[in-house]
Amino acid sequence: MQRYSIWSLARNALTGHKNWQAAWRHPEPKPHYDVIIVGGGGHGLATAYYLAKEHGITNVAVLEKGYLGGGNTGRNTTIVRSNYMLDDNAHFYEHGLKLWHQLSIDLNYNVMFSPRGVLNLVHSDAARDAAKRRGNAMRLNGIDSEYWDLETIAKKIPDLNVSKNARYPVKGGLMQKRGGTARHDAVAWGYARGADARGVDIIQQCEVTGMMMEGNRIVGVETSRGPIKAGKVGIAVAGHTTQLLNMAGLTAPIESHLLQAMVSEPIKPTLDYVVTSGAAHLYVSQSDKGGLVFGGDIEFYNSFSQRGNTRTLEHVTAAMISLFPRYAKLRLLRHWGGIMDMSMDGSPIISKTPRDNLFLNGGWCYGGFKATPASGWCFAHTIATGEPHPLNAGFTLERFERGYAIDENGAGPVPKAH
Repeated sequence: MQRYSIWSLARNALTGHKNWQAAWRHPEPKPHYDVIIVGGGGHGLATAYYLAKEHGITNVAVLEKGYLGGGNTGRNTTIVRSNYMLDDNAHFYEHGLKLWHQLSIDLNYNVMFSPRGVLNLVHSDAARDAAKRRGNAMRLNGIDSEYWDLETIAKKIPDLNVSKNARYPVKGGLMQKRGGTARHDAVAWGYARGADARGVDIIQQCEVTGMMMEGNRIVGVETSRGPIKAGKVGIAVAGHTTQLLNMAGLTAPIESHLLQAMVSEPIKPTLDYVVTSGAAHLYVSQSDKGGLVFGGDIEFYNSFSQRGNTRTLEHVTAAMISLFPRYAKLRLLRHWGGIMDMSMDGSPIISKTPRDNLFLNGGWCYGGFKATPASGWCFAHTIATGEPHPLNAGFTLERFERGYAIDENGAGPVPKAH
């Protein structure tokens, strides 16, 4: 992998980057690969990277219909955490958080991970008891957690409205100090460069239009750039999961919904932590550029669109102002939307499918970005070995047949229709 000295960086900057080498290649598709990963977002690129690094499988193609990170990877609020209560989620996301803490070193690429701490506010006695129960479960699983009382929160976050007459009266909050944020596009670029350096072909502007089947066996994919054969195919396309599965004649317990987020104009450093509120369904942090990055709930209609509506924006901004009145006069800089593939129990699917040699990574609901390293690591293991790793053994499709739902509030709400 290429490394640059400070002098080479300065030299390239002064020459207008004319001699700057591309971070990854742009190869033409080969006629056959051992593994094809459909989806060039964080999950797909991480899967390819770990297939090469952990399993020595380098004859791999990542197919992306647009550009790398153009889907949900670049359309989220970048929050990273592992504050789950149920064992399946707790162990999986904690493994991911450990990978996050070493990711810049592992990739030799600064993903700008910032372990600033994630605080989940509670607004009622019942929510306080549930938060303490969650925190105790986290500690039993070896995951850090602290319960902050109102006095501590008022001191640490002076912009927060802690009045007893507030719309959302703050009772306390559960803090995970090792959680934080990362730069979403840097994560995609880091994994792309790392995978390319190990021989993976990253092919952009290559839309998958169909599945090539022989009996019950997937043998390749049809694409906008021609047919490509493969020994195994992995799907990691976030909100478009159901569309890809339909090409293989399969359905999944997943619905697609739009999730909007936004960022304010930049201001001086004022918010040191990621702050979330389940009651208000608000999550907010301050970016390195100074903007307040925040979001809320999904649109409760099914859609593959990346455009939302003003009613949701109004609801989210109203919650923001209720909790942080000081931010009321800030102007919105921009907003965006991503397509969430919402599983029926709010937990992900990393699994074999009923079609031989076809594997699924989806159903991430609100938690896709923070899961990127663990998702790629476990999906690579599942594809390489044909069996799930113990960390994703609970996330198979079969759980829905057995009625084994991995359902907890920490995963984010599921669509109201369910």
